[in-house]
Order: sequence, then C-alpha cells, then structure tokens
Amino acid sequence: MSYDTPYHAPVLVEEAMELLRPERGGLFLDGTLGGGGHAEALLERGPEARLIGVDRDPDALAEAGARLERFGERARRVRANFADAVEAAGVEPGTLAGVLLDLGISSHQIDEDARGFTFRPGAPLDMRMGQGSAGEPSAADLLAEMDEEEMANVFYRYGEERKSRRLARVIAEMRQEAPVDTSDRLVEAMRRALGGRIEAADKARIFQALRIAVNEEIPALENALERFREALAPGGVFAVMSYHSLEDRLVKNAFRDWSQSCVCPPRVPRCTCRGVPLGETLTRKPVSASPEEIARNPRARSVRLRAWRRA
Repeated sequence: MSYDTPYHAPVLVEEAMELLRPERGGLFLDGTLGGGGHAEALLERGPEARLIGVDRDPDALAEAGARLERFGERARRVRANFADAVEAAGVEPGTLAGVLLDLGISSHQIDEDARGFTFRPGAPLDMRMGQGSAGEPSAADLLAEMDEEEMANVFYRYGEERKSRRLARVIAEMRQEAPVDTSDRLVEAMRRALGGRIEAADKARIFQALRIAVNEEIPALENALERFREALAPGGVFAVMSYHSLEDRLVKNAFRDWSQSCVCPPRVPRCTCRGVPLGETLTRKPVSASPEEIARNPRARSVRLRAWRRA
C-alpha cells in the first residue's frame, strides 16, 4: 500500500514498520510527524498501538490531523521541536514502545516556494521549520548577521564545501550592496565564489547547510538522542532516518555506544562505567531505499535508516 499524498511521500515505510513492529501495541512517538504517512502506517498495522505525533510546523500538524482523524484518541498531536518532544508530550521515562525520527523535510515544504527551502528562482530565503515561531531567525537573517568565519563554518561543516571561506567572503561583499535574501542572490554568490557551472547537487548542499543552521538541527539531534533512549520501555525500538553524513554519524555512534558493555577510555586500567550494554543495534548497516522507491521518489536517494532496541 502507498502512503504517498500530494503533501508528502514518506520514505522506507515498510522497512520502518518491520523494525518498529507496531503490532506489539503500546505507545509510540513520531518526533517528526510531517504529513503523517509513517504515523498512519503504524496505527493501521498496530490496532492496539497509540501514537503521539510531534512537529514544529503548524501546516504539517494540520495535514496530519486530517489524515489521522479516523484513529480518534489513538493519535495525539503536539507542536514542538523533536528535541523537546519527550517533555512537550509529557512522556514518562520507560514508557514508549517505539520512537521514529525522520530527519528529512517534507515534499510540501520543498515545493512551496514561500517556505524558502528551494533554490528555484525567486524564492525567499526563509527555511524555518516552525514558520518563525518564537522569533526564530530566517536564513536571510543569518546571512545578514553572521560574520565571515561563522558563515564559512556553516558551509564547511554542514555542506562539506571546500571553498567555504571564499563563499562566505563573497556573501559578505554582496550584502554590502543589497541583502542576500532570495534564492537567486545565494545562487549568484555561489557562481562568483565557486566558479564554473553550478550543478543542482551543489545548490542542494549549500541550501541544506543553511537550513541545518537555521533550524539548529545538529544540536537538536545531539540533545534529543539520550532523551528518547530513556523514554523507551524495555524492548522499545528507536528508529532514525537521516539524510546527511553528520546526522547519520551521530546516530550510528550513539547506537554503537549504547550497545557496548564498556565505554571507558582505552587506557583506563579497569572498567568504571555501566558495565552492561543498554540494548542492541538492530541494523548492522543502514537501510537504504530500493531502486524502485528511488525511481518513484528521487528524494529518497540519500536516506539512511538505523534502529536500536532497549534491553
């Protein structure tokens, strides 16, 4: 069965359900609800399952609400950043049967120019997942406020751009004449700084880097991982879909450390840490989208799914 809608096409639905096993029942938390595709699949396949769906985007919550209405009280929605999902949803430690995080952005967010995630001509540089709640700065705001070193660090760390310093310098020069506040202006900066033909993949890297900085996605993930682990009940499964090497590395390293009996530094003469594994990694290698899924939804090309189960 397909869970695609005009709003969003969820990725790796079957693979995620096999790992989460909603047929076990219990309380699940979808920390990045989006259009509700994964949530709908989970509630359909787990008649005894209940779900809390968290998202910081009010459009996503409205879309998912309409989609999940038929499940009644089994589905509850909360507006929050996934990093604060456990607290915002009032989840007690050791109570969740499963957690799902899909760290990508929805098709709707990309396709709606006004949201500012796209590098199509004429789009504003916004990129705020929460649509500016609590005075969050937009991408244009960051490009106006950051100094050259800060911009270079964003483009290098999050976009793996080797010419990050040159790009930061060009933006700093351009904003003296006029704000770098549209997709056209940022692409023009890339042309001046990087030289040659700018491919779509290059634009995607730089725009993604800026989006990650705007939404503080890496610090949010760093802060959230242990909170979700502690919210899991024994046997609870934590599944994460990442689309960037930094995200995937954080998840991989956390799952690896939690699965080891000893995490003491190598030179410590005897173990002084917990001494037992907290659980086990369920995915020896990350799960990727099949060629068939990529052909249907090219945005699934970079997804990596990892899962871990609490002891």
